[in-house]
Amino acid sequence: MGISVTGLSITPVKSTRLHEVDKIELGRSGVRDNRRFYIVDGRRHLINGKRLGELNAIVAEYTDPRLKLTFPDGTTVEDDVRLGEEVETKFFSVTDSGRLLEGPFSQALSDYAARPLELVAARSSAIDRGSLGVASLISRASLARLAQENGDHDIDWRRFRMLIEIDGVQAHEEDTWLGRATRIGGAVLMWGGNVGRCLTTSRDPETGEVDLPTLDMLRSYRGTVRSTEPLPFGVYGEVLEEGEIRVGDQVELLD
Repeated sequence: MGISVTGLSITPVKSTRLHEVDKIELGRSGVRDNRRFYIVDGRRHLINGKRLGELNAIVAEYTDPRLKLTFPDGTTVEDDVRLGEEVETKFFSVTDSGRLLEGPFSQALSDYAARPLELVAARSSAIDRGSLGVASLISRASLARLAQENGDHDIDWRRFRMLIEIDGVQAHEEDTWLGRATRIGGAVLMWGGNVGRCLTTSRDPETGEVDLPTLDMLRSYRGTVRSTEPLPFGVYGEVLEEGEIRVGDQVELLD
C-alpha cells in the first residue's frame, strides 16, 4: 500500500478551529491562506490556544477578499479584508510586524474574550517556525501509539494542529526522516526537526476545553527520547519544491 496522505488541515486565523480540506497548494512560505491572520492582546503579543483555549471554538473562513468569523453562539461577523496601519507585534520571542484589520473583527474578538484583542494580517503567514517549518506532519500510527496511553481511546489529530497526516508507517517512524527530502504529491519537503508539545494539545480541538493530559501521556513514554524539542510528537520542515498535495497522494522518501 505504501505511505499516503490521509488528512490535511488549515485555518485562515491562527489558533481558531482547523478545517480539514482535500487539497492544499504548498509554497515556500506555506499554504497561502493558512494562518494568514493572527490575534494579539493589548500589548500586541500573540494570543494562541495555550493562552486562550476558547479560540478553538471560533470558525474562521476566508475566500479572498472576504473573511468570516462564526462564534460558538452562532453569531457571525463578516467583511472584506481591509488592511489598516502597520504595527509591531511580539510573536513568541520574535518581534515582527503586521497590518491591523479594519472592520468588525477586533471588536468581536474582544467582546468574545472579554479582553482587548486585535486581528492582524501577517506579512506572509503566522507559522511558528517561519520558513523552516511551514509544513508539519504526523502519522496515524503515532496517534494510535499515544492513544494507548489513553486506554486506546481515539485521539482527534486536529488536537496537534498539524498540516499533514499520513498512514503506512510505524509509530514515530517520521522521527527518522529528519534531514531527509520527501516527495508528497507535487511538493518536495525537507524535515528539519521534531515538534515539541505544549499545553495547547490538552484542549479539545472544537471547544478549547482542557480534557486530556497529553503532556503527561507523552512524558510517560517520550520524555527521554532524543529530539530537537522536548516531548516530541510529529516533525516540521521546509519546502524545497512547491506543489499541490491532495488526500490520497503518495509519500516517497528521496534519500
